[in-house]
Formats: sequence, C-alpha cells, structure tokens
Amino acid sequence: MPDTDIELRLVLSNVPDETVAARIARTLVDERLAACVNVFAACRSVYRWQGDIETADEITLLVKTTRARHHECVRRLAALHPYDVPEIVTLAPEQVWPAYAQWAADETAADAGS
Repeated sequence: MPDTDIELRLVLSNVPDETVAARIARTLVDERLAACVNVFAACRSVYRWQGDIETADEITLLVKTTRARHHECVRRLAALHPYDVPEIVTLAPEQVWPAYAQWAADETAADAGS
C-alpha cells in the first residue's frame, strides 16, 4: 500500500503570459509547495466568458505536488493567479514511478532545508 503522503498530484492551470507563469512557477517551487512546475509554450484558448466567446493566448502550467501539500499548493496558486476565476484542475495519476514520487515528496517536505 503506498504512503498517502507520497501520492503525486498534477495541477493544471492556464495563465495570461510568460511573466506570470515564471513568477508562479518560481514561487511554488521556492516555497516547497511544488517539486516542479512545467511551463509550456503558448496555447490558444477558446472559451465562453460572461456570455461571449473569447479567444486568448495563454501559458499552461503543470504543477507537480504531493497529496500532503496539495491543498496548500492550490490555495497559493489561487492567491497568485491574476484571473477572477482561475483554472485550477487537479489530476491524481494512478501510477507514478516510485523514485519520482519519492523525489517529489522530498522536494515538497515542509521541513526540508531547515
């Protein structure tokens, strides 16, 4: 049975530009709320907002955290996010390479580096 604190969580979020993406990614990793944040190239989003169909170029973030740090990570992401309604979607993978899960747990340990 896996240690529930080492269960990996993947959090997806789109942000408006590379500057915001870099700031959020650095903050989450610096505060040990995420082991890693992938910052993807720009994508085009088409969505309905306040009755109109909108299009925007956005940057996708893929945040790697653990179950133990997930709640705090999502709260911080929401606080840093500039949108009124930020996209924050969490996925719980069924399988994660054990060494990678352990690395993520080590890098997000609240007491690491103290």
